[in-house]
Amino acid sequence: MIINPPQEIDNFFVKDYQKLYNAALDYPEYFWENIAKELYWFKPWRKVLDWQYPYARWFVGAETNIVYNALDRHLKTPTKNKTALIWEGQDGLVRTFTYFELNEAVSRFANALKSLGIRKGDRVAIYLPRVPEQIISMLACAKIGAIHTVIYSGFSIEAVKNRLIDEQAKIVITTNGYYFRDKLINTKNTIDEAVKEVQTVQNIIVVKRLNIETNMVAGRDLWFDEVCHKADNICSTEIMDSNDPLFILYTSGTTGKPKGIIHGHGGYMVGVYITLKWVFNLQPDDIYWCTADPGWITGHSYIVYSPLINGVTSFFYEGPPDFPDPGRWWSLIEKYKITKYYTTPTAIRSLMRYGDEIPNKYDLSSLKILGSVGEPINPEAWLWFYKIIGKEKCPVMDTWWQTETGMHIITPFPSTPLKPGSASKPFPGIIADIVDEKGQSVSPNTQGYLVIKNCWPAMFLDVYNNPQRYKELYWEKIPNVYFTGDSAKIDEEGYFWIIGRNDDVLKVSGYRFGSAELESALVAHPAVAEAAVIGKPDELKGESIKAFVILKIGVTPTDNLKKELREQMRKLIGPIATPDEIEFVNSLPKTRSGKIMRRVLKAQELGQPLGDTSTLES
Repeated sequence: MIINPPQEIDNFFVKDYQKLYNAALDYPEYFWENIAKELYWFKPWRKVLDWQYPYARWFVGAETNIVYNALDRHLKTPTKNKTALIWEGQDGLVRTFTYFELNEAVSRFANALKSLGIRKGDRVAIYLPRVPEQIISMLACAKIGAIHTVIYSGFSIEAVKNRLIDEQAKIVITTNGYYFRDKLINTKNTIDEAVKEVQTVQNIIVVKRLNIETNMVAGRDLWFDEVCHKADNICSTEIMDSNDPLFILYTSGTTGKPKGIIHGHGGYMVGVYITLKWVFNLQPDDIYWCTADPGWITGHSYIVYSPLINGVTSFFYEGPPDFPDPGRWWSLIEKYKITKYYTTPTAIRSLMRYGDEIPNKYDLSSLKILGSVGEPINPEAWLWFYKIIGKEKCPVMDTWWQTETGMHIITPFPSTPLKPGSASKPFPGIIADIVDEKGQSVSPNTQGYLVIKNCWPAMFLDVYNNPQRYKELYWEKIPNVYFTGDSAKIDEEGYFWIIGRNDDVLKVSGYRFGSAELESALVAHPAVAEAAVIGKPDELKGESIKAFVILKIGVTPTDNLKKELREQMRKLIGPIATPDEIEFVNSLPKTRSGKIMRRVLKAQELGQPLGDTSTLES
């Protein structure tokens, strides 16, 4: 199935993908240099790219600061008085900031950090929920050249402690607590416990989100509002080298220790700026909503930095999609007249469970473009999103990228003919391929390893304190290419189909199946909302298939339904893909960004150690 773009594409930034892609392929440095010239640099580069395998350094010799492009430069234009941020809390509290007001808030907190001794290169940990101070803190750190590490606000004491020790944070910013659904999350208590073994932390700055009793240690703990009130609202923006670190973001791995991914100011800025602008066709009157959390790379790139660099208005919501009722997100789209909406397949599938009636109650006519991020989206969820939410008039931008890539890598544009379930083709300037174990390209529709064969501006600089891990994990699995860790295939028309993580590939009687492929076949059944599939050791077949299935609201689990699901797997994939076991469950282990942690399911099933579970949703 192909969904053709709207007939009128004159107002799209990218009208002819192939022409643009070919031009970028012929002159890649010229392509990225022209984009970089749309932004402000204190000092120009002497070299666009310095590639010393396996390290790339972009815009060498240039000086900039991502915050100057996100805030300062807008103050000299009419954007100064435009709304930058609309925030609504789970409790209905609303706060708004113009670009001028956001800059003042950032400057005050930047000065407060400086008064506490924070300087260029110091690490600051941000352990906040989705409140405006989360964004203000990130920007304030970057403004003065400090390196921020955003730690998801639901992480456990141990997970927080490990990150603080690894990065040697000097300051932690947290809140005295917040409500997630109807549960009180006391982040201050978590931080108090976590810092007991962290010698580098000098101060804890506390945002007062709730009127609850809060333990404040004299001399160490400070209220966010109070330190800002004492600070000046004018703060100069630190001049940074293009390749100076901007942030460290920890991502989970199969080992017990998460990886600290380092991104810099210049190249990252160029990559996130242009990808959001082109992929979501950003316009001055857009009200843009990305439902992610800034604790994840999607939030860094496409909630905080890129929307502000592009000068658009962003909506930022504190709560989950289905609380206090399953229509909550749809009501917000109607209320704020959201035009560009970017969310996860997990959220889409969870809301699908409630049926079409709930979203059909709301006026979603303001929507122009929809987006998907975080994991492969199955065709059924894609089509539901397109038909029920987008009313068949909003193209769906199914984006593939990673914490490490920093920006969209494989993605359609609004002018692209779309195939439900496919992430489409590489962004201009990116050479992606599917290869075998020896690095040889495979034939169309053959599953293999997804790799990137060249450099791109937003690629990560290194793994913090572990360059050996950087080399081994990403550049030595298959020499001379970036190894994504994902399996995929390309069809005859060059469309990429992401199958899932390489470690999620099942081998049954000599056949290889991606977990996403098997799960998609299960979710195609009208009774199924979500599914996860794992392989279990089997003497005869190598691996047997076990499926964990969440049913839609109101559906009763029965043996007959299990039989139907097995028959569906046989029909859609083949007899070899028939699950040996099907278990109906109420929930699946997921990261807080929505990815199903199949390795946790497998470890639990086989009685093995769970490895790093710091990103596991509580």
